[in-house]
Amino acid sequence: MDINTERTLLIKELQQVEDISLLKTLKAVLHYGLKNEGRISVEQYNRELEEAEAEIDRGEFITQDELKKQMKAW
Repeated sequence: MDINTERTLLIKELQQVEDISLLKTLKAVLHYGLKNEGRISVEQYNRELEEAEAEIDRGEFITQDELKKQMKAW
């Protein structure tokens, strides 16, 4: 399969995702991969931890059991 076909298939799958926390996680992974920054600073690490804790406080997370159920549907 070529890169454009893979990209198109990924876009179609992303359009079916209804869980905002899953989309945010995928976005973060893609962002990290595209930046290809390797190691991050302590400040950046702490900033990311604070952002993650704020998301958890707002209830923007899924449990491990919920994730397993979603994965079975893939």
